[in-house]
Amino acid sequence: MDAHDTQLIALAVASVGLLVALVTWLKVNPFIALLLAALLLGAGSGLEMPAVLKAFQDGLGVTLGGIAGVIGLGVMLGKLLAESGGAEVLAKRFIVFFGPARAGLCIMALALAIGLTTWFAVGLILLLPILLTLTRETKKPFLLLALPMLACLSVMHGLMPPHPGPVIAVDALKANTGLVLVWGFVIGLPTAVIAGPIFARWAVRHVEAQPPAAAVAASATLRPAQFGLTLFTMLLPVALMLFATVVELVPERVLEAKHPLRATAAFVGNPTIALTISVLFALWSLGVRCGHAPARLLKFTEESIASVGMVLLVVGAGGGFARVLRDAGVANSLGDMAKMLHLPPLLYAWMVAAFIRVATGSATVAITAASGLLVPLLAENPGINRELLVISIGCGSLFLSHLNDGGFWIVKECLGLSVPQTLRTWTVTETIIGIAGLLITLAADFFWRMAHT
Repeated sequence: MDAHDTQLIALAVASVGLLVALVTWLKVNPFIALLLAALLLGAGSGLEMPAVLKAFQDGLGVTLGGIAGVIGLGVMLGKLLAESGGAEVLAKRFIVFFGPARAGLCIMALALAIGLTTWFAVGLILLLPILLTLTRETKKPFLLLALPMLACLSVMHGLMPPHPGPVIAVDALKANTGLVLVWGFVIGLPTAVIAGPIFARWAVRHVEAQPPAAAVAASATLRPAQFGLTLFTMLLPVALMLFATVVELVPERVLEAKHPLRATAAFVGNPTIALTISVLFALWSLGVRCGHAPARLLKFTEESIASVGMVLLVVGAGGGFARVLRDAGVANSLGDMAKMLHLPPLLYAWMVAAFIRVATGSATVAITAASGLLVPLLAENPGINRELLVISIGCGSLFLSHLNDGGFWIVKECLGLSVPQTLRTWTVTETIIGIAGLLITLAADFFWRMAHT
């Protein structure tokens, strides 16, 4: 690590500080603030302004290209779930099953099931109507239910295959997917409990937040939604994506690589296609069947897209800012700094992923970059538990979500929070996940080594 690396890190800190100041103190539109912070960082790092603008545009395009359709279709499905009364039906049935006193356990169970195979944003959008209904029915503080849900969805996203980041880490580090799933549950569940319900009890005493009013009430329907059909509709995208994952894991000696079933599964399991199929089905199961006219259903879908317009723009800008950080060389500088400290392998892996996460705002980018940097570490430490190394990287990739993270803005808008409220809730939740996950991983590694000596 040289003076140039130090300068880049200081510049990245300054640009993030500017971003926070513009959004929280000066109340500048987040998209404009992200653009200005990216321009400052790019100019200070020595990049030419046309190159900075191109990097920002490329990052914006790539980010939206990957998630715009998913978010749009997800909010359509969530809107239909809310307007049909299906969310209320599900919430009431789950309250009966778990009991009103265990509403937090109810939403966590749903988040774990949905989050196992769906992207974080999709899971949040699908569960939002149920979260709002549970809040209304149980009269519990909004954050007391919202934070456990967010913690479970985040842990699933960062630690568990088949999410992109963990899959990339498993492949790069030659880990065993099944053991990663086992360790993911063993470490992820207590981590989610600490960052979710335990932290939520503190948060509700210090942060006052109300659920977004516009999404609470469901429209009157001519025919009530059925519990079984509503549950099937909500789980349909999960089932399609899980189907694709299962087929992909089938050995080639059982199912040939070019077998049509593999291509079919990959197609229907694509998040965009899975959600498209689910929305089409929901238009009947939660729309036509409940008595809504086609024109009214069209209005529902248009209103849902209109409600996330700014979210998409800000998420895209976060991707643009992250691309400028990467092109300026900040991620590499942070990785070099962590390597210079000569830390234990699991702690080093966590720090590399955490540094890249803070710099770029992307958990997947952090896992991808950290996994590549850590491959040489395996030759130097042949006895290392590769599965725990994957988990450690995943925990680091979830550390300190802030204003350059698209997930930060999705959470803010979906839950109707202000930027300071999001920083004091979601950002702290992610930080607790990162730190608690690391500590539990280190404890698991200690006992694993004791068992193998």
